[in-house]
Amino acid sequence: MYEYEGEEVFVIDSHLHLWDASEPNITHEGGEQFIQCFYDYHTAFTPEEKQWDLEEYRQYDADRMAGDLFGNAAVDMGIFQPTYLQDFYAEGFNTIGDNAELAERYPERFVLNGRFDPRDGEAGLRELERQKEQYDIEGVKLYTAEWNGDSKGWRLDSEESFRFLEKCAELGIDKIHPHKGPTIRPLNRDAFDVADVDDAATSFPELNFVVEHVGLPRLDDFCWIAAQEPNVYGGLAVAAPMAVHRPRKFGEIMGELLFWLGEDRLLFGSDYALWNPDWLVDVVMNAELTQEQRDEYGVELDIEIKKKIMGENAADLYDIDIEEKKRQFREDAVTKEFGLGDHYGRSATPADD
Repeated sequence: MYEYEGEEVFVIDSHLHLWDASEPNITHEGGEQFIQCFYDYHTAFTPEEKQWDLEEYRQYDADRMAGDLFGNAAVDMGIFQPTYLQDFYAEGFNTIGDNAELAERYPERFVLNGRFDPRDGEAGLRELERQKEQYDIEGVKLYTAEWNGDSKGWRLDSEESFRFLEKCAELGIDKIHPHKGPTIRPLNRDAFDVADVDDAATSFPELNFVVEHVGLPRLDDFCWIAAQEPNVYGGLAVAAPMAVHRPRKFGEIMGELLFWLGEDRLLFGSDYALWNPDWLVDVVMNAELTQEQRDEYGVELDIEIKKKIMGENAADLYDIDIEEKKRQFREDAVTKEFGLGDHYGRSATPADD
């Protein structure tokens, strides 16, 4: 387990992918544009010594992923968020089936989420039922800017989407993770607009909406929606790497989120393999607000708030018993495989002076 200033921090990475953007899998020029744009984000915010080369980035295997997540005890558990993009990739970019293979190897370590696309109609509803039956999913990742034939996006507050949200409520799939963040070439920026979360969250109070990437670059819109909707959460993937080269901007983002949402509705995510938690966890744990920001927002990124953001909030949302997990992990295959020892811990890397 990760340690910070002598305290154990249970880390749940709430945003993970096992993707395939290899050239043989690309069937549309959009697939190449998509992975190139991902790689631009990777190099822009990853410390130079931690950057991958492009071919490694296109397709990494399950062993590499398990090692990056668990090999140095940076992460205790992860939540898979599939992104299909089957108009761009023959076998999909990152499917529930891909993720399930790794989750089956380490069942105590992963939460497996599914997905839906309301443009798939009745077949899509049947597929959602299959995912629940086969994998017992509790959540879905939604990609509202995904292309589907002639359509270049859909809205969460549409009549068609509401049919699927009703099905989610019926099946007990109560964690809804819409991507509402920066656009990725060639997808349309406006199809990721956060505005459609408002009516969906109001109409389905029994569901929890984890807005991935906290609406960036529409942070204000997201905060105003989340402030009035208690079932709206913020996923920090994409926001977290800002702490590398834009620490003041990261402090501004965190200050706004803590002011409007509070400390109980924010979830850490690395967006692996966009970024790797083996260094990103250190960066976030060492991040601070400036004195001016602390005065303005009336908050401070202390250890108790960080522990909530890094894992406790996700554990509450997904009914994960952290103490029971600690007991299991002292004996599980990952601990033994990576030689983490009885305590399976490591200390935080101090921030540079």
